[in-house]
Amino acid sequence: MPEEAPLLANEEDHPQEVVYTDGDRRIVTMDSARYVDARNRDTDVVVPSSYLGVLPARLMAPHRPKGVIGHDGCIGKDGAGISGLWFLEALGIPAATADGMSAELGNGLDLFETGVISRLNIYAERCGVVEGMAVAEAAKLLLNNDPGEVDEGTKIRREVKATTDAGRQIVVTDSIVFALPEDSRNVLVTAGHTGRSGADFLLEVSPHGFICSDGGRSKNDAGIAGLAITEAHGLAGACCDAWSAPVGDAFKAYDEGIISACNQPARDRGVEVGMSVKDAAAALLGD
Repeated sequence: MPEEAPLLANEEDHPQEVVYTDGDRRIVTMDSARYVDARNRDTDVVVPSSYLGVLPARLMAPHRPKGVIGHDGCIGKDGAGISGLWFLEALGIPAATADGMSAELGNGLDLFETGVISRLNIYAERCGVVEGMAVAEAAKLLLNNDPGEVDEGTKIRREVKATTDAGRQIVVTDSIVFALPEDSRNVLVTAGHTGRSGADFLLEVSPHGFICSDGGRSKNDAGIAGLAITEAHGLAGACCDAWSAPVGDAFKAYDEGIISACNQPARDRGVEVGMSVKDAAAALLGD
């Protein structure tokens, strides 16, 4: 067992429970983010059952835990229950939240034992955490894995979802700016907006087909203005409804997104408004 930290004056009022140890590394549960304190160290994964908003993240950040898993507060208005994920990401701290209906607020042990991961930041993803995973499993991944530096190379997520006999592919990557020269023959599912600046990047790549976000459409339908621009150049494209999948996350767009708009070349290949992004990408790919 690691050496015990010095007794703190508030320890009885702010109890912590060590639920797992591996050498000097620990998983520590507590009922509130306020209970993360000088007893904790950079080898601890802390599991407080506070909502993981910006305020709880600010309370924990000075203690630099190895990882954090909190409660998502059922997300709430403006995503306030999970907004601390990106506060911690900016500081290089892996973090995730448990689904609000899988764990009790204010009960850290329950969160650890019964919680199911609902959201996570890129550092937690790099440690192997995925949505739907048990909190206990996710905490051990945060404990035992180093996410490394998230530089330009590791930011770029890219996955091939399908390949035709002719070698044409459906490629999922978070932004059109991450496209490669060979993507001129592929269907790209990305998650930036489809405004006029997005169209400029699309024309540079000139993919066989594309799906981008509609960015919530915005004033004067500016978020889909690129559809007409690319249509004039013969590019087949469509937009994912930003309310069906988050802008900036092409992987959720591919798995969960719904088509909100498309241009005529895409319609000619069978794409329709209301179709899933996954089916639309397959239609754009063709035989």
